[in-house]
Amino acid sequence: MAGVADVNSTLSRGRTAKLSRHLINFWLVVSAVFAGAATGWAQSGPVPVFLTQAKKSELVDRVEALGTLRANEQVTVTAQVTETITEIRFEDGQDVKKGDTLALMTSGEEAANLKEAEATVREARLQLERAQPLAKRGVSSEATLSERRRDFETAEARLEAVKSRIADRRIEAPFSGVVGLRRISVGALVEPGTVITTIDDDSVMKLDFTVPATYLSTLRVGLEIEATAEAFPGQKFNGKVTGIDSRIDPVTRSITVRAVIPNETRTLKAGLLMTVEVLKNKRLAVVVPEQAVVRRGREARVLVVDPKAEKPVAKAQVVELGWRGNGMVEVISGLQDGEFVIVDGILRVKPGQAVSISAVDEGDQPLSELLKQKSSKGT
Repeated sequence: MAGVADVNSTLSRGRTAKLSRHLINFWLVVSAVFAGAATGWAQSGPVPVFLTQAKKSELVDRVEALGTLRANEQVTVTAQVTETITEIRFEDGQDVKKGDTLALMTSGEEAANLKEAEATVREARLQLERAQPLAKRGVSSEATLSERRRDFETAEARLEAVKSRIADRRIEAPFSGVVGLRRISVGALVEPGTVITTIDDDSVMKLDFTVPATYLSTLRVGLEIEATAEAFPGQKFNGKVTGIDSRIDPVTRSITVRAVIPNETRTLKAGLLMTVEVLKNKRLAVVVPEQAVVRRGREARVLVVDPKAEKPVAKAQVVELGWRGNGMVEVISGLQDGEFVIVDGILRVKPGQAVSISAVDEGDQPLSELLKQKSSKGT
C-alpha cells in the first residue's frame, strides 16, 4: 500500500509540473504579443486627418415672432351728412391722389345758398368801402363804420359755413393710396357713418408683432427684420424696426414692436399674418464646423494643427462657444482667425500626436475635391 501511495504522489507531482510549464508558456506568449503590439503602436505613423480653417463670418442673433400687417395709412371713408349719392368717381382698386373726389351728394339747395351768401358778401364789402372814406372826413360816425365792418365779417362767416356744408357733400380722398371695394351706388340715401369705401396707403406696410419682455434690453429702433408668409413661400421681406411700445403687457409679459416693410410692388396686403425674425447683435466672429469641437464635461476643445510645420502635431485648445446653426459653431475665445483645426479624424488623435494632413477643407469644396487632395497626397 505504501508503494501505491508513493506512485500516486509521484504522478500528482508530474501533472502539477506539466501544468506549471503550460502556464509559463502561455504568459510568455501573451507577453510577447503585447510587447509586439506595443512596439507596433510606438512605431505606427502619423494619423491621417482632414483640416479646416477657422474663419471670421458675419453672425446675427434672431428673435422669432408672429405679426400682422397694416397699411402705412388706412381709413374707412364714410358719409358726414344725410343725402342722396348723385355721382361716384372711382372704381374698385383704383389709385387715387390726396384731394381726389370719390363721390358727390345732392347739393342743389346748398349751391343756391352759396350764390346768396356770395351776393351778401359783395354788398357788405361795398357798404364798408363807402363808409371808410366818409368816416375819415367826419361825414359818417365811427359807429356806422363799425356796423358796416361787422356786417361784412358776418356775411363772410356765413359764406364759409355754406362752403363747408357743400364740402360735406363732396367725398374726397384724405391721402394718396388705393381704394377698396365700392359699398354704395348712385341714388343711395346715405347718412353719417355709412361706409362708402376704404383707402389704404400700401406703398409701405407696418408690421406689428410682440416679443417677450426679456429681449427689451436688446430692442432698438433701426434693427433689421426678415419676414415671411405662407402666402408667399420662399420669399423674404426685409424691413426695419421703427417703433417700440411704451408699455409691457402685464398679462403676457410681452411688448409690441412695429417694423416698416417697403411694398413698391404692392404684393403685401393689410391683415396678412407673417413670421418675423428680428436681427440683432450683428458681429464678426470666428466659426468652425461643429464636428471640429470635442466636449469633455463642460469643457470644449479643438485640435489645432499647423499645416506648414515639417512634422504637424495636434495641439489641444480650450474654446468658449456661442451661436450654433447650419452645422457651424461660433468660437468666442480660444481660437484665432486663420488657425487650422482637425475636422475629420479628431477621435483618432490625441493631443501632442503627430498627424498627416490628407486634405484641407476651404469651406466651399465638395467631398470629391477633398478626396482628390487625399489621393494626390497619398501618391
